[in-house]
Amino acid sequence: MRVKILGSAAGGAFPQWNCGCRNCRALRTGTFHGKPRSQTQLAISADERSWFLLGASPDLRAQIEANGELHPREGVRQSPIAGAVLANADIDHVLGLLLLRELQPLRVHATDSIRRILCENNSMFAMLQRVPGQLTWTSFVPGITFPLLTAVGEDSRLQCRALSLGTHYPAYVSPIRQSELALGEASLGLIVESPSGKRLAYIPAVPQIDETLMKEFESADVLLFDGTFWSDDELIAIQGSGQTARQMGHVPVSSEQGSLNKLAGLRRPRKIYIHINNTNPMLNEAGPEYREVREAGWEISEDGCQFDLYMQPYTMPDS
Repeated sequence: MRVKILGSAAGGAFPQWNCGCRNCRALRTGTFHGKPRSQTQLAISADERSWFLLGASPDLRAQIEANGELHPREGVRQSPIAGAVLANADIDHVLGLLLLRELQPLRVHATDSIRRILCENNSMFAMLQRVPGQLTWTSFVPGITFPLLTAVGEDSRLQCRALSLGTHYPAYVSPIRQSELALGEASLGLIVESPSGKRLAYIPAVPQIDETLMKEFESADVLLFDGTFWSDDELIAIQGSGQTARQMGHVPVSSEQGSLNKLAGLRRPRKIYIHINNTNPMLNEAGPEYREVREAGWEISEDGCQFDLYMQPYTMPDS
């Protein structure tokens, strides 16, 4: 299985359009020791012919253009993108679906709750079903393994299983609608297994780390984990108000209860932080936070990285 990290930032990307924090100011003026990032997006494939998106970011069009494997190969209208898997209904996770509205047959794997939010509450998503066969919804249930199928129903040989992580739906979902949905389908992590049996754990939003999750991580070969905030009060310290990282559904990287410490004992998986907020100081490659993360054996994802879940090593994009 080949995994391409098309985007590695949290919602808003880096720099964020309306942010004047230290990181964003320095990046714009060319004095930042680090790289810009688009919003988190993964693409995976077992054969490099059919690709599946994990989520669909608002930056998806530019991300496709930046990765030749995702370009059309034959015919006037054709794409190697066969489908997507949705882990939540957040804007920065699903808005990219609307960019795939040019009558390309696609299959979207999602829970019934996420499908209902998009199809029954958001009229714009009707653009994805203007003609028969344009988009096929395939439902899954957290905890049960399911195959990733192409738009025409072919088995990609990739197996997926969703982990229930949170109970909070996006703010745009009305209280009445939320009362009709399954709490365990609000926020999910994904375990993807390759034909060779290698496992990818994609966990970009984690409200807490418990023993059940630790067992899942121990069985993974690569762990892409929530690196959104460095500290719990990160946004409050910068803005003077707001929510903590944990209140927003993210375990911070630092502190005794943070992921860097809590996951220090993991030995099997390659550990990579993803979904990094523009305010996070570990983006600064000249800073102590970056060094602390790297010395602890973690990698920090960048746009354009890719790796294979069998033999080839993790490779960085050209500088």
